[in-house]
Amino acid sequence: MNDLDIARSSFALPSAIAVPDQAGGQLSQRTHPEPAHPYRSPFVRDIGRILHAKAFRRLAGKTQVFTRRGPESDHSRSRLTHTLEVAQIARIAASTLGLNAPLAEALALVHDIGHPPFGHAGEEALDQALRSHGLGFDHNLHALRIVTSFEERYAAFRGLNLTLAVREGIVKHSRDYSAADHPELSEYFLDQLPPLEAQLIDLADEIAYLTADLEDGLAAGILSLAHVQENVPLFAGFYTAAQRDFPSAAEHLLANEALKQMLNALVTDLMQQVSLQTRKLGIQTLQNLRNAPRRIATLSPEMEEKRRRAKSYLYSNLYLSPALEAEHAHAEEVVKSLFAAWIRDPKLLPPDHQARISEEGLPRTVADYIAGMTDAYIEQAWLKHNEL
Repeated sequence: MNDLDIARSSFALPSAIAVPDQAGGQLSQRTHPEPAHPYRSPFVRDIGRILHAKAFRRLAGKTQVFTRRGPESDHSRSRLTHTLEVAQIARIAASTLGLNAPLAEALALVHDIGHPPFGHAGEEALDQALRSHGLGFDHNLHALRIVTSFEERYAAFRGLNLTLAVREGIVKHSRDYSAADHPELSEYFLDQLPPLEAQLIDLADEIAYLTADLEDGLAAGILSLAHVQENVPLFAGFYTAAQRDFPSAAEHLLANEALKQMLNALVTDLMQQVSLQTRKLGIQTLQNLRNAPRRIATLSPEMEEKRRRAKSYLYSNLYLSPALEAEHAHAEEVVKSLFAAWIRDPKLLPPDHQARISEEGLPRTVADYIAGMTDAYIEQAWLKHNEL
């Protein structure tokens, strides 16, 4: 047994906890039955369907933190590159734990597909616009509508016809929904916890953006290296170690070393906690996991405090920084002005969206149209609107 096998054996969970990767299983079922593929498992097929979806490709043109107008370089993350980083973390964690790695990868690839343009500023503006009509915007539920209805790739059905496990994970990976509030989600086991493959995604997402946004913030000059060291203990400890190990290295390379070690420490702690909580709660099967008293994909209390402190630092010094205020204000103006314009005159909407109004209602239809746009597309629409 080599070192890699020894390391994995120390994390591995009982095999019955993993979602079975077989065509006949309950969680492998699709809304529209399809014959099994001769050499691709159901979740490997889902990965392909997500990767080939138009909504997935549009993530390349959607903001993660910095818009194309902002003080970033061409190397800052888009929503797409962030998604790929989450997928890498989720795949490795699931594989090491002995879970269904293709399912975890599929869920990571699809987890942000419902986000609108301009990142969280655009999402907040769209949600506020909908609330004036008694509605709201939830990117998880919007993602479900994308994969079940909006994508059109197959002659036999609308949507991507993804497995039940992936659709459940889209809905539940980051939060729980009550059956009373969301009867339309009844098929997704709302009275039970999601499988571990889905539970992993929320923290894989957090880990990816904590380390990546620190890197992008430093590269953009909004964050200073000295200030990060003073206020993010997890980073500071690894930076000091890198200085000791590489005394002649440039600062940006030392920062890269620290961020790499920070990511590794967070992922390792996550896997250790999953193994620990599984043993502590006596979980042996997937059904045991679903009926557990709480989610078990967590960090240790000590690491959680370090994660919380890093996230708080990013909110105060990057996401809500004066350097990005103008970008956030612009996002709000563009989203809200276009929403109002299309509410006033629905004939300005494309014909396919006009056709949805009778079924979805005008406010939701307008929100769906906006949510599907890239940053560049909505900017063009805004400029065109201003010329009218």
